[in-house]
Amino acid sequence: MKINVRGKNIDASPSLVDYTHKKMGKLDKHFDENTDVQVVMSTIRDDHIVEATVNYNGLILRGEETTADMYASIDQVVDKLERQVKKYKTRMNKQLRQKGTRLKSETLAAFEAEERKEGEEEEPRVVRTKRFPLKPMSVEEAILQMDLLGHNFFVFANAETDATNVIYRRKDGNYGLIEPE
Repeated sequence: MKINVRGKNIDASPSLVDYTHKKMGKLDKHFDENTDVQVVMSTIRDDHIVEATVNYNGLILRGEETTADMYASIDQVVDKLERQVKKYKTRMNKQLRQKGTRLKSETLAAFEAEERKEGEEEEPRVVRTKRFPLKPMSVEEAILQMDLLGHNFFVFANAETDATNVIYRRKDGNYGLIEPE
């Protein structure tokens, strides 16, 4: 894995970087050497925040933890990523058993909507634009990717219809699918 550690509002000390590399090494068994891992450490008041994003063949896993200790935040992020990997593998194996065929190994890179409003503004405006490739996938794969990212919606190219669709989580816990006419 290629691990990139950086600090935001703090300097990532060599000991923190070494500790992060050591802990992220637990994930090596799940990924190959071409996997990119971005780790951002920041502090806000007494909170130590660690955000980690793993990009593996279009699959994006993301974890964020906030504690009073940076080392504890690193530990919790790694644990969260491990749980996500296990959840993904379990679901993929279940789908393989149910369908009896091989599923595509590539999944859609995630659309991550992050709106951070700084102060009060009179009129809303677009503060961030995100571009990502649309890879064809089934509705089940899109639900899995959305759940792994912890988002409430997910944009994807439907492999069955070749149209851009949006899957979203409803308040009743079920899912909704938006398809163009």
